Amino acid sequence: MSADRKQPQPPEDGAATGAGATSLLLSHARLADGRAVDVRLVGDRIEAVGTAGSLGPVAGGARVDLTGHLLLPAPAEPHAHADTALSADSPGPAPYDVPYDGEEVRRRATEAALLQLGHGATALRAHVRIAAGRGLTSLDAVLRTRRSLHGLGELTPVAVPRLLTGVAGAEERALLRDAVRRGGVVVGGRPDGDPDPAGHLEAVLTVAAEHGVPADLHTEGDDPVWLARLAAMAGELGAGVTIGPCAGLARLPSEVAGRAAERLAAAGVAVVCLPQGGCGEAGSRGVAPVGLLRAAGVRVVAGSGALRDAANPVGRGDPLEAAYLLASQGGLAPEEAYGAVSAEARAVLGLPEVRVEAGFPAELLAVRGERLAGVLSLAYSRIVVHRGRVVARTSAVREYCDSAAALDLPRQARTKRPPEPGGPQAGPVVRS
Repeated sequence: MSADRKQPQPPEDGAATGAGATSLLLSHARLADGRAVDVRLVGDRIEAVGTAGSLGPVAGGARVDLTGHLLLPAPAEPHAHADTALSADSPGPAPYDVPYDGEEVRRRATEAALLQLGHGATALRAHVRIAAGRGLTSLDAVLRTRRSLHGLGELTPVAVPRLLTGVAGAEERALLRDAVRRGGVVVGGRPDGDPDPAGHLEAVLTVAAEHGVPADLHTEGDDPVWLARLAAMAGELGAGVTIGPCAGLARLPSEVAGRAAERLAAAGVAVVCLPQGGCGEAGSRGVAPVGLLRAAGVRVVAGSGALRDAANPVGRGDPLEAAYLLASQGGLAPEEAYGAVSAEARAVLGLPEVRVEAGFPAELLAVRGERLAGVLSLAYSRIVVHRGRVVARTSAVREYCDSAAALDLPRQARTKRPPEPGGPQAGPVVRS
């Protein structure tokens, strides 16, 4: 089984380089290598990068002063759950059991996507359940969300059936094909919940091959026999197969997990780990063995998973927190950890590479701070650029009382403000 593969593309929005394109100058930014630069954007591309103070905006273009900010390629979110996001406080049964009204799904999915965009993720892949008895209601709602986000960020849904095998799975097999025909949809699956996981896998990859789209499977990855079958079938398919969160792989004996990882690497299967917590009905816990997988040559990226739903009612959906956890608990260097939510995540999603260099896509994140390690530690204030324009800003201000001014500590910014009755008296204001 083989097929030419293509990644679903977002609709064109008219942004382009050349005459008539919008322009934006990002001045006095700091790059991860320590350089202070100006970055000029024209249309949806980086037009020029020069030393700080050397570039000016195109006539009529805007300028954003990034003094005190680290400028990075924007993160991408490879594993969200759009249909259940922000449902932890909803009354009644969990959305895993009862489908929500389509308009309710659309509202929550939009709010969740905007929240993650504010964190810096300008591209998201979101799993959406389809099932016999509930049809494609939730998927259609998320597709409406994608259209409403046009120009702000890119949202790609993954159609995820539960049962695909036997007579009972016939309806969901038909639903999966109908879902992909809607366009811009990745083929998903949950083999762990099917009585025949291998048959489920074959059904998913067959539909992916038929339509030339990627496959993204939600699995614990705790069955080495099934993983071997996956590797064999994915290798035959060619490319574009992703699995996650694979926390169960960490519970296998190390030699068994190591052989499974080698097979996945040879087949080109990518793994999405979820450092911020599990997702799905079972609320799986733990994290995939990142070090073991990377040592075997598997491309490992990090996603957010559940965002305040029944599986993780305190999920944040923040890619920088996922990177922080990989660095603080997963043993990765800050640069490697950030790569897992940015460059590597974009590659797994089939998106163009982003560098802060001329000619690359203008998908950028500016975070107040001077070094990547500090940004992963305290990533408060952020400016998000998608297709060459600022689409989100988050600004955090920490205030101290006037006695703190005597401490003479280095601060990112210091200003004075009039005293407020009963409040801090003309103390320093630190922007974080």
